[in-house]
Amino acid sequence: MTYFAYFKICNTRGLRTPTISHITQEQIRDIGGQVDLDCSVHYAQDYPVLWMKYDRQKTTEALPLSSNSGLIIRDSRFSMRFDAASATYTLSIKDIQETDAGWYQCQVLLSVSNKITAEVELQVRRPPVISDNSTRSLVASEGESAQMECYAGGFPPPKISWRRENNAILPTGGSIYRGNILKLNSVHKEDRGTYYCVAENGVGKGARRNINLEVEFAPVVTVPRPRLGQALQYDMDLECHVEAYPPPAISWLKDEVQLSNNQHYRISHFATADEFTDTTLRVITIEKRQYGLFTCKAQNKLGTAEGQVELFETIIPVCPPACGQLHYSSSASAHAHLAPLAALAPLAPLALAANR
Repeated sequence: MTYFAYFKICNTRGLRTPTISHITQEQIRDIGGQVDLDCSVHYAQDYPVLWMKYDRQKTTEALPLSSNSGLIIRDSRFSMRFDAASATYTLSIKDIQETDAGWYQCQVLLSVSNKITAEVELQVRRPPVISDNSTRSLVASEGESAQMECYAGGFPPPKISWRRENNAILPTGGSIYRGNILKLNSVHKEDRGTYYCVAENGVGKGARRNINLEVEFAPVVTVPRPRLGQALQYDMDLECHVEAYPPPAISWLKDEVQLSNNQHYRISHFATADEFTDTTLRVITIEKRQYGLFTCKAQNKLGTAEGQVELFETIIPVCPPACGQLHYSSSASAHAHLAPLAALAPLAPLALAANR
């Protein structure tokens, strides 16, 4: 928009009062660019003409930049020139910085208390920067609502979109959601993972923040092989898969008695992720009394779950974990022990079938 300020008031000498006939329209520039701001003033030969920079929110804090055709500030990025033919005062700014954005006012000082003005806004394009008040991580219990927020500064104002890791489907549906707030009305354990808040405004590559959503849920226990057979005096591994968050306390029981590591049992846990744990109970050198039902139990603050594995007796040792396992006291007995295993090898599939 062109601003005009035209005064037809004559002073006591009969001279024409200065007028601003033209001011540059709003300017939008990239950081590092250059801009010319023109102000055409007529009948102002006897009056000071100034360029000022000011904040519209703080009009008392105006910064004088030039007076007539000379600069007031010492900044090599600024320069002034005056074209007498058009009576135009041009303020040039090169290598534009973000701080140069604002309002620039052309002033003609008529007296101590009287002036005429016109102004132009310089807007500087700035790449998005995600604000500190955006969500960084979130923990919610299954079934509860959860809300992730993302805000960003920059010019033009950035647009916000949401995505999931590996372009997985969002709980809201679809692979992209647009808006500052991503609200999940009822979270499920499948909703856990990394979410991306993306801010874009066409300047630069945009900005992204990774937001980790943790969903707390009660344990879920699965047993890959609920029935296992093994011969006396051999070892056997019983397994459970546990899914839970927070990570649960895991225990193994037989006949309602909690087991611990000793010469008969060895318990191990292997966490494949924060929510997944594989647990194994090795029954060592099986005795008759160790056959029966074993219970794998997992518990966290949200609940308890368990699974059962039955260990039953077979005549033929199951390999693994019995492969190459020897129980002997001398070299002679070792050869005697290996011979029956070799003879029974063709029957091994029958034992494996019994474990399914």
